[in-house]
Amino acid sequence: MNELRLGAVETRFAELIWAHEPLSSGELVKLCQEELQWKKSTTYTILRRLCQRGLFENRDGTVRSLVSKNDFQAMQTERFVEETFDGSLPGFLTAFSRRKKLSKEEIDALQKFIDERRV
Repeated sequence: MNELRLGAVETRFAELIWAHEPLSSGELVKLCQEELQWKKSTTYTILRRLCQRGLFENRDGTVRSLVSKNDFQAMQTERFVEETFDGSLPGFLTAFSRRKKLSKEEIDALQKFIDERRV
């Protein structure tokens, strides 16, 4: 998979596919016309671009993801932590919690997550 960064417009488009997949390419054109005010040619241009990047496929007129929304978000988060915090998850959490107080429930969930992976 080549470039996994998406611009704002590509992200909105990807969100539509993830929310409605699998869907026919014709349904996608109608959805993009309604939601994004796109012409058919714009929809197919962006779809082709994201298919080339390995995010989606358009096989026999059916559009579906090759990378789930959750997997895509995980890859984006990993890239952000790597680029911004030299890959340090503790560094990210420290920076995050400086400005946003974590609730007891959030702290408990993080502790549970850590304990489960410690084994």
